[in-house]
Amino acid sequence: MKNFIRLIFLICAGTLSLSAQFDRAAVLGTVRDASGAVIPGAAVSLSNMQTGVTQRGSTDETGSYQFLNAPIGEYRVEAEMMQFKKALSDVFTVVVGSRQRVDLTLELGETTETVEVTGAALLIETDTSERATVIGQKQVVDLPLNGRAYADLTLLTPGTSQSLRSSLSGRDTAYHVNGQRSSFNNFSLDGVDNNSYGTSNQGFSSQVVQLSPDAVGEFKVVTDSYSAEYGRAGGAVINAAYRSDTKKSTPPCGSFCAIPS
Repeated sequence: MKNFIRLIFLICAGTLSLSAQFDRAAVLGTVRDASGAVIPGAAVSLSNMQTGVTQRGSTDETGSYQFLNAPIGEYRVEAEMMQFKKALSDVFTVVVGSRQRVDLTLELGETTETVEVTGAALLIETDTSERATVIGQKQVVDLPLNGRAYADLTLLTPGTSQSLRSSLSGRDTAYHVNGQRSSFNNFSLDGVDNNSYGTSNQGFSSQVVQLSPDAVGEFKVVTDSYSAEYGRAGGAVINAAYRSDTKKSTPPCGSFCAIPS
């Protein structure tokens, strides 16, 4: 009996760990030499310019690499291999739930030399078929919101309209996407299910947690060709990410911190 309970716990924990990755992005690419041949075994690192956190990996036999757990932010990719100069991408932005491709080319030379590769990060996502709109932190903070409901900016997405019933009753986050019912939408927060389920439609929000606009890093509205990881939604997937801290943040006490003697 104890072994059975332990098995159920492990299955649930594994499910939660997988479902909690919707807010994270993937950074992937291929490392080649100047002739276009792939380079297996090259060391690749992904550095977050805002937090200073670096992830490390290597290319496989096809010269490909992939980092699957990248929070939103600004990054650089570096690749190196013996008998080649280091290649360093320019800074690029990773948005919530994206698959950002960054391909690098290594030139023959000493590993002490570094070549900066501009335009390595593709501006168009070619590794996913989903159709989505990303609403950034600046839009969430700067655009007027009646009632400070960040999710109302979902209406900036093509094919989205406010539910007439919700506008009369005051219900929050009820939108028709591509003609679907508002109950067909799927809300997540930092990769965790954020849907308010009930036996009736008398609640005031479709979300369990109504996030403050000031706490939103950005959110993504996926309206078509969903990835298999999402499931459930026939309308839209509204995938929000909390605003994260950076290594350059001001201390909580601002300029009034006491200096120890």
